[in-house]
Amino acid sequence: MLYIVTALKPEAQAFVDYHKNLKKEKLDNFTIFKNKKLTLIISHLGVANARVATQTLINHFDITDDDIYCNIGICGAASKYPIGALLNIGSLTYNDNSYQLSNAPEHLTCCDEAIQTNKYNTVDMESFGFYDAVVHNPAIKKAYIFKVVSDHFEPHKVNKEKTKSLIFNTIDAINEQINF
Repeated sequence: MLYIVTALKPEAQAFVDYHKNLKKEKLDNFTIFKNKKLTLIISHLGVANARVATQTLINHFDITDDDIYCNIGICGAASKYPIGALLNIGSLTYNDNSYQLSNAPEHLTCCDEAIQTNKYNTVDMESFGFYDAVVHNPAIKKAYIFKVVSDHFEPHKVNKEKTKSLIFNTIDAINEQINF
């Protein structure tokens, strides 16, 4: 099973549009979309929400060695990253601490609020919550964080349609990277 955690409804809608056969359900206080191969949960913004949503998936579904957990969403980035670039995140920083998820090439800074300065290379607001939930469960063998560059530290320029389109356009590349 592929388990996906997104923060925003438009990020989730990209997968609903792509897969066409995902059924909407409720799981605790969250909205999920699922079929026989994929379960997606919308966490809403923030580290705590991403942690709880990810843990909700972990608690409600039996984990197998074949399961894949992904945090997928948009991020702000320095101008050296083109809008729409897909980033495979291997390490992240949160509250001045660094964490390693994989050997993937990109580093991300997780912040508690939207960033409007180029102090960092890439930023989001959920990745550490996802990381914190999956890293503490040794049964999870495959975990990924994928971010799509949505803006160059101008979050006010990002809208629902742009978000959905950016994610939709990367689904094939994500599937290829995770062998799904």
